[in-house]
Amino acid sequence: MKILFAALAIASALFGNAYAQANKPTVVLVHGAFADSSSWNGVVKILEKDGYSVVAVANPLRGVKSDAGYVADILGSIKSPVVLVGHSYGGSVISDAAEGHTNVKALVYV
Repeated sequence: MKILFAALAIASALFGNAYAQANKPTVVLVHGAFADSSSWNGVVKILEKDGYSVVAVANPLRGVKSDAGYVADILGSIKSPVVLVGHSYGGSVISDAAEGHTNVKALVYV
């Protein structure tokens, strides 16, 4: 059920924007505390099946500022538009990481 909810939340951000539909943004998933990137496996499968590039970041969990810097480095390496998704603590991380990255077109908090 959680996977379905997360997929629906992400899909609403993706499909709510005609620009996103035409350009298939890269979806970057950031997990929260007490989790790892494998917690996104179900969501990754759904999004990849629909033709999206997906990056499930292995959030190092060292503190918001440090983790945001790590995610920001990943964002800097992606040239396509990005939908940035954070679960729980990951939401705080994506808020900071997105700053200054013009390729980030949407933030999704799960």
